[in-house]
Amino acid sequence: MTDNTLAPIELTGKQSRFLRGLGHKLKPVVMIGRQEITEPVINSIEEALVAHELIKVKLQEGCLLDRREVAADLAKATGAAIAQILGKTILLYRPTEDALIKLP
Repeated sequence: MTDNTLAPIELTGKQSRFLRGLGHKLKPVVMIGRQEITEPVINSIEEALVAHELIKVKLQEGCLLDRREVAADLAKATGAAIAQILGKTILLYRPTEDALIKLP
């Protein structure tokens, strides 16, 4: 984990539904396995959020952590909002300065 944790942003129900619709067609960009949450994983998520704003993170079979705990830890470490947790897939959103995605 990083020492410079950020406060996750909060989404309204309408915003979460909008992001879930956008995220439906996305493929996971970061996989979390046996190594679980490490500094390189957080760095990969940071890079993906900067590039895309909305990303999917997939928990592989080797990950023994609870999916909700992983989502909360990732959101806290990156300052992202959890748009959805579905099975072993987590949808994270963090706006950039250019605001690629316009929320309702």
